[in-house]
Amino acid sequence: MFKTASMSDKASQNSTSLARFELIENDATCVVQMIGDWRHEKIDNVAVEFPIIANDIPQKQLTLDMSSVTNFDTAGAWLVHQLTNACDANGIAFELTGANEKNMSLLSKIPATLADPSLDDDDNKLGVFQRIVDRFINGCRAIYSDIIMGLNILGATIQGGQLKEGRNTGASPAAIVTQMDHIGVRAIPIVVLMSLAIGAIITQQSAFQLRAFGAEAFAADLVSVLQLREVGVLITSIMVAGRSGSAITAEIGSMKMREEVDALKVMGLNPVGVLVFPRIIALLVVLPLLTIIANFAALFASALVLYFYSEVPFNVFLSRMKAFIDYTTLTSGMIKTPFMAIMIGIIAAVEGLKVGGSAESLGRRVTASVVKAIFLVIVIDGVFAIFFAAIDF
Repeated sequence: MFKTASMSDKASQNSTSLARFELIENDATCVVQMIGDWRHEKIDNVAVEFPIIANDIPQKQLTLDMSSVTNFDTAGAWLVHQLTNACDANGIAFELTGANEKNMSLLSKIPATLADPSLDDDDNKLGVFQRIVDRFINGCRAIYSDIIMGLNILGATIQGGQLKEGRNTGASPAAIVTQMDHIGVRAIPIVVLMSLAIGAIITQQSAFQLRAFGAEAFAADLVSVLQLREVGVLITSIMVAGRSGSAITAEIGSMKMREEVDALKVMGLNPVGVLVFPRIIALLVVLPLLTIIANFAALFASALVLYFYSEVPFNVFLSRMKAFIDYTTLTSGMIKTPFMAIMIGIIAAVEGLKVGGSAESLGRRVTASVVKAIFLVIVIDGVFAIFFAAIDF
């Protein structure tokens, strides 16, 4: 036969399993003995009284005995943490006894307990100037680390795919073609759309300003030179940095989170050769082609706007371009594309390889990749513009 416990027996068993504590006061010290189950569902009856024990005892020494604790979790550890803070605030020395290794491990996870109880946060606060200096120094260190990592990736890319140790080459043409499709072919619609819009806007504003002088046809000269030398390559690079650079960072970062990059190293493969090299080569190939497509789209939009807005015929537009554009105008923009492609690829790879183990880290790195790539693309364009002006190119 089986016995069924009565409701009173169950209530008695439940009450004995709840967390409770006993105070044993001596002349010099007060001993607090923790008894029972000190997990979050069992500590409601002591959650208010336990942390303020130190406020009501006259002794200057408090010993916490955990030898009778049956179960313990972070909720109980937090109550112990609060008790240590109360002891420190009242000038009472705190001592812990009877805690097993598991309980000590939980207590160590709560900040400012036991080993370094109740630190005063005000003492750890830095002044405004010191915080600014610390952030500046940390920023310089991060920039230096990014430069070193980027140079390592650039060197490995120049040396070749190096898929396996001892092999100078080995990059898969299929991987490069696949990346060319993802980075270049699929980016054509958005690049064409943006170039059409920007070419039309620049032309309309130029024609509107030149209308007062009766020189609307000269808008063709202005727009064509501006598009071929600066705007085409700059807008295309920014679009690729925002679209493809973020995708590269997300892909490599996701593989880093899932430890696939470490798996490549264990297999004897070079992560730079497998992941970075095909993408940089693809960028070097497709970015000049996308720039050419963007230039054609912008000039086409410019010719349409001048025809319908200012009644400038297409043959006049083409004759103005032919008379005003030379080889320097055509090549000055295209010379920049390999440098911008390498910069976009390196920054995207560096940020992807720096991703930690959380989704928050991935989001931060993708954002940093896009911002840094766009900023450096603009810097590169400005440096080349100053250089070409200096050599009269």
